[in-house]
Amino acid sequence: MKKIVISTGAGMSAESGISTFRDAGGLWEKYPVMQVASADGFRADPELVHRFYNERRHQLLDARPNPGHYGLVDLEKNFDVRIITQNVDDLHERAGSSSVLHLHGELMKVRAIDDENTIFTLDAGKLDTTPDTLIEGHRVRPHIVFFQEAVPNIEPACRLVEQADIFVVIGTSMSVYPAAGLLSYVRPGTEVYYIDPNPAPVPEWVQVIKAGASEGIRLLSEKLLK
Repeated sequence: MKKIVISTGAGMSAESGISTFRDAGGLWEKYPVMQVASADGFRADPELVHRFYNERRHQLLDARPNPGHYGLVDLEKNFDVRIITQNVDDLHERAGSSSVLHLHGELMKVRAIDDENTIFTLDAGKLDTTPDTLIEGHRVRPHIVFFQEAVPNIEPACRLVEQADIFVVIGTSMSVYPAAGLLSYVRPGTEVYYIDPNPAPVPEWVQVIKAGASEGIRLLSEKLLK
């Protein structure tokens, strides 16, 4: 069974109504990004950062996986599908994808400030946290990789890409590193596809499908299943 490794970005969840930072009207226009998504910002005003991610969690609770998410699940019938996502939502998991690696953390989780390996999943009825929140005796922070912090899962992601028979990039500007560098780990001869309605410049050996996530995944599936 061929292994498909799929790297997804904000465009994957846009059809589910998840606000992005970069789009017109996106979160960068409402919040200074370095105040709410950086290590310095968290140190300077942890209450603001907690409040920001509380809002994102409530937004996510109202969102639903879109046809693109379910299209990736359908590919598992014929391929060994591994997903690497820059997104912090849980829509891949809720759609039923069996292997999801989060590069930038997970919105519905928090972790202990005194032990980054102690991670808690929040209950749907208790999504709000503050700098004073205690869980099992630990003060917590969002389980998010802030700007100015290392990306712990980038090495496992690179290893996955090296194993891919087919590599697919969906809904990303190809400008956010280190995720954008995953393309350089593809083995020579690997089929590579890039799905995006406004694709960034890519090498000529990348097959571009100019479409949104759901339509692009439908077209990709038709192509692969031939």
